[in-house]
Amino acid sequence: MRADERQGELEKLEKELFNLRTRAETEKLENTHLLKNMKRDIARFKTIINESRLKKESQLKKG
Repeated sequence: MRADERQGELEKLEKELFNLRTRAETEKLENTHLLKNMKRDIARFKTIINESRLKKESQLKKG
């Protein structure tokens, strides 16, 4: 994935997490594990984005 695609996917996941949290407050969720899984997915995307950013920065410093 390109950097802008990853950022777009991260934003999509964060919106979905917000919607899940809202539904959890207003009604009973059948699959409560979805919140935990969504948080993990967001953390993975943030890690990937940060690693690629750091890699680019280190390449700029070397070159």
